[in-house]
Amino acid sequence: MNTSIQKFISQAGHVILGKEGAIKLALSCLIARGHLLIEDIPGVGKTTLAHTMAKLLGLDFQRIQFTSDLLPADIIGTTVFERDKAVFEFHPGPVFTNLLLADEINRATPKTQSALLEAMEEQQVTIDKKTYPLEKPFFVIATQNPSHQIGTFPLPESQLDRFLMCISLGYPDAASERSLLNGLDARAALEQLDVAIRPEQMLAMQAQLENIKTAPPLVDYVQALLDFSRTSGLFTQGLSPRAGVGLVRCAKAWALLDNRDCVYPEDIQAVFHATTNHRLSMQQQTSASISAAERLLAEVAIP
Repeated sequence: MNTSIQKFISQAGHVILGKEGAIKLALSCLIARGHLLIEDIPGVGKTTLAHTMAKLLGLDFQRIQFTSDLLPADIIGTTVFERDKAVFEFHPGPVFTNLLLADEINRATPKTQSALLEAMEEQQVTIDKKTYPLEKPFFVIATQNPSHQIGTFPLPESQLDRFLMCISLGYPDAASERSLLNGLDARAALEQLDVAIRPEQMLAMQAQLENIKTAPPLVDYVQALLDFSRTSGLFTQGLSPRAGVGLVRCAKAWALLDNRDCVYPEDIQAVFHATTNHRLSMQQQTSASISAAERLLAEVAIP
């Protein structure tokens, strides 16, 4: 692990206590040029993680609070007639940034949620037949409340698929929660953070993924996982080719965090749940204690 990555994980750990695994997954998602969905109950640090990443990466940051009355124009911007100039001018929305926090994304209607589809997939926005490129790197972190809570709209499968990873922070461990109860101020700790990975370094890391090797047996393993998800009859629908490509990219990013130039099967397994579980659902739920992704990993042996 290089010095910049070590500094990032260490400093983030001073704000998001006891969640090194989630921090590494979030960083892997960005290196893999993906977008991150964090699904959990309110109050466990979802928004704080986004603020922490923006501060440690030195990125321009915008936050949108998603509500039921939010409109697509509130996200991507709108064209306004300027009387003084007698022309229509485009006024960019908050999506024109490096790191966009879509807070409580499933409190907005599907129409508003869909305003992010082109931005997340193509890194551009089209309005009034004109296309505007977004900043690089461009990273969306969306938080989502559990779907059973009042006032939420489920994310359509097409929107879910735009998120390379979906993670959950969960409750803190006893030691971390004790620090919070004893008065640790996460916001004060956030203000003390220094930039650990500069934007140009992040772009270099993203480019470096192309040099990380995947041996044929490892590709066999990924294809076996994809094929089992499609043919076993255990899942309502199998993993798409885009999911497979994203899985490999995330595994490469995980290997990069470990300062390696090749991917191990353990890298696939480390990112598998975060990369695939939001894309999978069981035909019949056999046990509440095992997720669809865990079931799939358990059924497919490493070649």
